[in-house]
Amino acid sequence: MNKNSTPDKDFSEVCNLSNSKNKIVVSRGNPFAKLMIIGEAPGAKEEELGEPFVGRSGKLLDKLLQNVGIDINQDVYFCNVVKCRPPQNRRPTKAEIQENLPWLYQQIKLVNPRVIVLVGATALEAILKIKSRISILRGKWIDWEDRLVMPVFHPSYLLRNPSKEEGKPMSLTNSDFLKIKEKIDFL
Repeated sequence: MNKNSTPDKDFSEVCNLSNSKNKIVVSRGNPFAKLMIIGEAPGAKEEELGEPFVGRSGKLLDKLLQNVGIDINQDVYFCNVVKCRPPQNRRPTKAEIQENLPWLYQQIKLVNPRVIVLVGATALEAILKIKSRISILRGKWIDWEDRLVMPVFHPSYLLRNPSKEEGKPMSLTNSDFLKIKEKIDFL
């Protein structure tokens, strides 16, 4: 992370706001939280409401956090790598990610979280510059820029794989969030 950099472009350029349908989605939650959750990009509901993680995936993420005792209004700051919904809700391109990274780095710098949770492969690749299956790195603490980072499965993946059986993605994610809760309580 280049801590001295500021974004070269404003959001209207990054999000192609000449298309009036695009809406900037910056964040929700506490800007003083020890825990930052970074996802991929806004979906339809996020674009409509102007907040990240408020659709079906976001509701599941909120539930996972609340189940381990994390207050979603006080303990967490939610944001995405890309600040505008990609066309047809596709995965953001490398160029879109690169254009948005300075904004994300500014958010990290301003919020200054002690713990960052990377939700899904796009956030993992964007921040850690690691191209790996999320299943290999999920649940592991990684030191990055004097912060603890943990990749986790994206809630949309959990919605498609809802089994709570031991060793399945939902069970593993519950375990990951228990580790996260323990860590933010310790810090």
